[in-house]
Amino acid sequence: MKKTLLSASVASILAITSFSALADGPDFYGRLDLSLTNSDAGSTLQSGTNGVTLGESGTYLENNFSNVGVKGNEKISDGVEVLYQMEFQVENTSNSGDTFKARNTFLGIKTSAGSVLVGRNDTVFKQSEGGVDLFGNSNADIDRIVSGQTRSADGIWYYSPVIADLITLNATYLMEDNQASDDAQYALSVTLGDKGLSKQNYYVAGAYNKAIGGVDAYRAVGQVKFGDFKVGGLFQNSESVTDSNIDGNTYFVNAVYNLNGVNLKVEYGQDEAGFGKYYKALGQAGADDINVQNITVGADYRVAKSTLLFAHYAMYEGDYTETNVKTDLKDDNVFTVGVRYDF
Repeated sequence: MKKTLLSASVASILAITSFSALADGPDFYGRLDLSLTNSDAGSTLQSGTNGVTLGESGTYLENNFSNVGVKGNEKISDGVEVLYQMEFQVENTSNSGDTFKARNTFLGIKTSAGSVLVGRNDTVFKQSEGGVDLFGNSNADIDRIVSGQTRSADGIWYYSPVIADLITLNATYLMEDNQASDDAQYALSVTLGDKGLSKQNYYVAGAYNKAIGGVDAYRAVGQVKFGDFKVGGLFQNSESVTDSNIDGNTYFVNAVYNLNGVNLKVEYGQDEAGFGKYYKALGQAGADDINVQNITVGADYRVAKSTLLFAHYAMYEGDYTETNVKTDLKDDNVFTVGVRYDF
């Protein structure tokens, strides 16, 4: 009896110790994000979607960057922390055999002077979008009309401390010896406010991208919250690194209204540069005059902390001119319903 009680006590202590160790350890997380989509041209569908014939209509099951990962931080001395993250995209609608794909994976250090990360990560140019990409990670992501939404490897990232509880200065530098181009590739950004619109009811950012993703670009981003409304927008100028004659402006404006927990969303965008996924799929590179319009309306509702239901309709249309001949792009009307589960 005593031996049994002793064994039970030891087991209980070990269980408590193990639980404590796990509680202080890395955070394991993941996301399953699937949607059913009907598209007139297939130009904006997620890469890896099965059965897509560009220019033809169809209904598809899309994987919206489902992923798994582990992240955490550990204090190694007073005022010094180690930061780490390993994240992988999980393919669940493709038969390609590539079940896992690389996402943000880095090792870093945080001090009172800021944080430095090394590895693979979204550039600070991409991160400057804040929360203004209302349909992000879907087939209506802003990268369907705008460039610079790049995740890069073999780089160094710097994030300053928050200055005056308001401003951050950020940079990305890609190691030249590890890139295909001999040109210096980097990005810079400055942000004001709070991208989550909780500490402050506004977010403003300016960013510059040099050669990353094959473009030189600068952008301005803003979003503000008024009660149940959020209004935002982005303006960007982009220029090809290899041909300075290929350039143009892109902008979009959007709004969100929270109606009893249902987020009603609308966005209008216009592109003259031709670096977005829609134009690259259906247009001609280097055309003299490019004109793309996009309207997206949608809604999402969180039925539980872990589960989000969403739906949207996106319309893309445009034209381009080459040697004084105007050509219309095929319109793409995209209807999507989906569910996202986070754990």
